[in-house]
This record gives sequence, C-alpha cells and structure tokens, in this order.
Amino acid sequence: MMESNCFKTFFKYTSLNIMGMIGLSCYILADTFFVSKGLGTNGLAALNLAIPIYNFIHGSGLMIGIGGGTKYSIMKSCGKHDAADRTFSHAVYLAVVFAVIFVLAGLFLPGTIVSLFGADGEVFDMSKTYLQVILLFSPAFLMNNVLLCFVRNDGAPQLSMAAMIGGSLSNIVLDWVFIFPCRMGIFGAVFATGLAPVFSMLILSPHFIKKRNGFRFAKCRPDARLSGEILSSGVPSLVTEVSSGVVIIVFNSIIMSLEGNTGVAAYGVIANISLVVIAIYTGIAQGIQPIISRSYGMRDYGSINAILRYAVITMFIISVTVYLCVFFFAEGIADIFNSEQNETLRRIASEGLRLYFIAGPFAGFNIIISMYLTSTENPKPAYIISMLRGFIIIIPMAFLLSYIGGMKGVWCTFPSVELLVAMTGIMMLAVIQRSRRLKS
Repeated sequence: MMESNCFKTFFKYTSLNIMGMIGLSCYILADTFFVSKGLGTNGLAALNLAIPIYNFIHGSGLMIGIGGGTKYSIMKSCGKHDAADRTFSHAVYLAVVFAVIFVLAGLFLPGTIVSLFGADGEVFDMSKTYLQVILLFSPAFLMNNVLLCFVRNDGAPQLSMAAMIGGSLSNIVLDWVFIFPCRMGIFGAVFATGLAPVFSMLILSPHFIKKRNGFRFAKCRPDARLSGEILSSGVPSLVTEVSSGVVIIVFNSIIMSLEGNTGVAAYGVIANISLVVIAIYTGIAQGIQPIISRSYGMRDYGSINAILRYAVITMFIISVTVYLCVFFFAEGIADIFNSEQNETLRRIASEGLRLYFIAGPFAGFNIIISMYLTSTENPKPAYIISMLRGFIIIIPMAFLLSYIGGMKGVWCTFPSVELLVAMTGIMMLAVIQRSRRLKS
C-alpha cells in the first residue's frame, strides 16, 4: 500500500469512526444533560450509579463484534470466504448467549445489582428503573455492535458511521420528548437510550436488503474453538469498556464517602464527558482495525507501521486540543449539567475536570496499542494492557491516592494509572516489533 493511499484509507476509516463513536457516546451524554435539567442532582447521581451496566453490555457487544470483525477481515483477505461466513455466524451465536444472560439479570436481579452499587432512597428507585430497562434492551445493543463491526470490516465505514450517528440523534430527540413533554422521568431517558440501537440497525438494513454484504449467516454447528478465538481477540475491547464501569463503581464508592451524593453527581459530569473523549480514541482504534487486519492478512508490515504512526499522531493532537478546552472552560462545562446551580458541585467538577483529563494522551495511546495488538493476532499483550489499566493498577491506586489526597487523589488516579500502563505498552510494542524483524 503506497504511503499516500495508506493515509487516505486511514483518514477515511478513522474520521468516519470518530464521528460515529462520538454519536454513539451521546447515548449517555444526552441522558446526562436532560436528566440534569429534568430531575436534578438526584437524577444525575442515579444515572451515574447505573451507567456501569451500560459499559458491561456495550463492552460485551464490542468483544464479539471486534473479535469477530478482526477474524472476518483476516479470513477475507486470505480468500477464505466460507470461514469468514462461519465467523459471522458464531458472532451471532455468542450475541444471543450474552443477551439471554443480561435479560435474565434484568428480570430477576435489578434491585440487587443497584444495592451493590450503593444506591439508596429516591436514588435507588431511579437507578433500578434505568438499570432494568437497559438490561432488557441488551439484545438490541449487542446485535447492533456486532453488525456495526462487521459492516465496517465489509468495506462500508460510511454506513456504519451513519448508523451510529442516526441512533444517537434518535436518542437525543426522544430524550427530550420523553422527559419533558411526556414527563416520563428516568424511564423516559432510558427508554430513549434503549430504542437508539434499534434505529441504528434499521439504518444498517439496506446493506443486507440490497445484498451488498460480503458476509452471510451460514448454518453450522457451534465451534468452541472458533468462538474462543473470537472472544479472545475481543477481550481487550470488553476489558476496556467493563473497566470503565468498574472504575465508576469504585470511584462512586470512594466519592460517596468523601462528598456524598453531590460528589457523585460531580463525578457523573466528568465520567460522562470522559465517555465522549474515550469514544474519540476508540473511534481511532476501531478505524484502524479493518486496515491493519487486512494488511496483516497480506503480511504488509510497512502499511501496518504507517497506520499505527498516523493513529498515534492524530490521537496526540486531539488530546492536546481537548485538554486545553477542559482546562480553560472547566467551570462552564460543569455549569451545563448543574441545573440547580449547586456551588459545591461546580467546584468539585471543575477541579476534577482539570486533573482527570491530564490522562488523555496516555489513555488514547493505550487504547490504540491494545487494538493494534488485537488486529495483528497478539491478544495476550493487549489483554495485559487492558487488565492493567482496567483492574490491576487502578483499583488499589484509587484507594491509595484518595487516602493520601482526598478528592484531588481521586482525580489524579486516572492519569497516574494510564501513564504507568503506557510505559508498559511501549516496552511490549518494542519487544513485539523486534521479534517480528528477527523473524523476517
């Protein structure tokens, strides 16, 4: 792949995926804005307590979709079309299995889960409603993620982007309709969110109706080995999303003990803006995945290295821009979600924004490197990176730094962890590339 063509392909896929992922992340951001306006601080706290479940569902869909899409792209580039179709079939099988688990949890365990997350009183009722509806809509979220990933790997990134943005726009419009004119409260917010993936799949449907799809559902017996390969390739994506939920749970618990519901609401502002920023990094990562997987199948390592270089440079420019905006406009950003003009919420959120988003370039690098490793069939180091940043380091670091520095320590946890993991990722990348050079 020539350098100029390589950049054009990179720009096409990543720009479309960044826009699409920003649209997708607006599922929750729209809820945050309208809930803050319609239901105040308690509604914002309830939403933040229930968000981790969305991370679990979304992460499971990405695990199946990214893992299956990576396998599909490599099989197609090698000319193994039957194997590519079987990969799609197994991705659908896995989505069904996960959907059943989430729906059962929504039917029988919503109260128990919300209690474990620390909700009580009026916040408990609102969190339970949000969580239960999200779980019952999980089949739509899972299947939408699978189809988005396969359509993107099928050479239609424009349609994938249109579906993500279309679903998000429907969510924003229905959020306003359900919360204000219909006065449906927290149920209206989550119902709008649940309908979004349905609209997204409707936008994707012409790809199949007009028979433009290069993948088809092939009747085949479940293959444990193929299912395992799909899941192992997608595990880093799951860990990235699930870790966001786990971090929110841990931070909520710590902040609740330090600043109460107002502190949790302030963190809700930061966590939801963080979802959008992380979505941009994920958009870059998902954009390079089809190109790198295809190049890897053809053993075109020059293109792989060029794409990785473009991704890291793009991520760094975006990170600097985002941080400058956050640093200079922190109070204004906090006020957007502060309908009650709570001065404590404003103070906590603005301080947190300036400290928390120092992590930007390190988090972006870790997400991109993890996807690069997954796309080149190196899931183990990608898994290690995801586990380090998602569980192993961040949880003990959160308790340690909050004990030492209170709320400032809480906000410094995220950048400290991402920096340490980025250093580890650089060393892993150096070892892998050195090994590849020796083999060649």
